[in-house]
Parts: sequence; C-alpha cells; structure tokens
Amino acid sequence: MPGAASSILLIADPGVPAAIAERLSDSLPSALRDFAAADGKWDVSVRRDSYPVDEHAEVLEVIHTIDPAGEPEDIVIYLTDLPRRLGTTPVIADISLNNRFGLISIPGAGGVFIDRRVRKLAQTVVTEVMCQSDKQNRSVKRLTRTQEDGVVRYVAPTALSRLHLLMGMVYANRPWRLAAGLSKVLMAAFATGAVSLAYPTIWQLSDTMGPWRLSVATILASAAMIAWLILNHKLWERPPSAGERERAVLYNTATVVTLTIGVAILHIGLFILLLLTAWWTLPPQ
Repeated sequence: MPGAASSILLIADPGVPAAIAERLSDSLPSALRDFAAADGKWDVSVRRDSYPVDEHAEVLEVIHTIDPAGEPEDIVIYLTDLPRRLGTTPVIADISLNNRFGLISIPGAGGVFIDRRVRKLAQTVVTEVMCQSDKQNRSVKRLTRTQEDGVVRYVAPTALSRLHLLMGMVYANRPWRLAAGLSKVLMAAFATGAVSLAYPTIWQLSDTMGPWRLSVATILASAAMIAWLILNHKLWERPPSAGERERAVLYNTATVVTLTIGVAILHIGLFILLLLTAWWTLPPQ
C-alpha cells in the first residue's frame, strides 16, 4: 500500500538523545500497533552518531548531511539535542514526506515526561510519512502544524513555549552529573567540614549567625561557585550581533539554571555527608 513501512532507524546524538533512543526502540513498536506495518511488525534500530548540523539548518540541509535514502530502513528519525527555533518560536519536529525523514529536537519537548513526548513525536513522524495524520495523538494536535513543499513542521504553541525550550535545554545538559564532575571539590569540602566539626568555635559561630545569615552565606557561596565555573570554563556566550542576542540570553540562562541545580545537588550531598559524620562521631552531649 502507498506509504507502507515496517522498519525505523533512530539516529541520535551522543548523550541524552542516545539514551532516549535506546528506550524508545523498546517502546515504539507497541506504540505503533494501530499503524499496520508492511510485513506485520515494526523493527526499530538505533544508531548513535554526531553530525555537523547547525541549529539553524533547514531540514533539507540535514537530509543532505545524513542521507536517509542511503539507509536500508523505511523511515529515518534523527534525535538531536540542539534547540531549533523559527524566530523566537521553538521548532519541535520537521518531517520530510518525500524523504521519509523526521528531525526531532529534544529540548523542544520540554524538561518533564521526555520519553513519552518524544515517543508521541516519533509516532507523528510515522503517521505523516504513512499519510495517516488523522490518527495523531491528541497532545500532538495541540502543536501548530505547517506544511510547505513536502516538509511538515511542528512548532510549540506560544504560551510557555520558551519555558519548555529552556527546560529541555537544561535537561539535555544533565545538571545532576555536575556533582560527579566536581567530586574532588566535594571531597575537599567534606574533609574540611569534617575536621571543623571537632572545633567548638564553628558550632558557636553557627549559633551566633542564626538561620538567616547562614542561608545568605550559603547562597553567596553557591553564587561564587557558579560564577567561578562560568568564568573558568568560559561558559558565558556573548552575542556577536544584535540578532543573536536572544539566542545568547537563552543559552546563558540555560547555563545558569544548569549550574544552579548542579551546585544545589553538590551542597545537599555535602550536607548529608557532614550530617552522617556528626551523627557517627560526635557524642550526644
């Protein structure tokens, strides 16, 4: 039948997209049970690869780079961690009907329920390619759909779209792994704190400062660490032109939020370690 297909290739950028693709390969065949495959079942394979694709590249440029026609699978879906935008509106998916190719931007899916949202977007790619867009998921129908020259584009609705994109970018940065990257800093702070527990001056100082001053000191220490990480690793982006200002603001905001979450996890871990140390070593008196 026209549009029949039975195999899907998921190409994913290394990192978060690759992990999502692996889980998607297990759940997607059952999610497509309402769509008849050419040979009765769906075969989903995964390939981890990184392509020199710019976030502003048109879908036809991406197709030229990846060359889905050279793949044996019937449908090719590329999962990227690059945030794609149309002006200021996040682009979630581009689908080339003629090339049976879909491009899904993971950050555009937001920061929560990522696997479920990406699975629904992958279903949408299949329905569009198989000319069965009337069977789309209800949540996908809330997206804005446009079609031009055989390319279907789904963009986020204007309400909270930038917040969803920011959350997706933070998720792609994996802030929970920052604490592991700062393990030496954590151990140094733990060693210093553990030794300080034996000195009554530290306890007296904490009691004198009170909860408000201690909270302010913690916030200032966290801000100083975040600033040091940004400056030391040159994470702050400066817009080369006025037109790139919004992009720089988006990336810098994602960087600050990512580091804030990572440093908060670091401090929580340090607090738990010191609390356990005090409970184990200090007498109740």
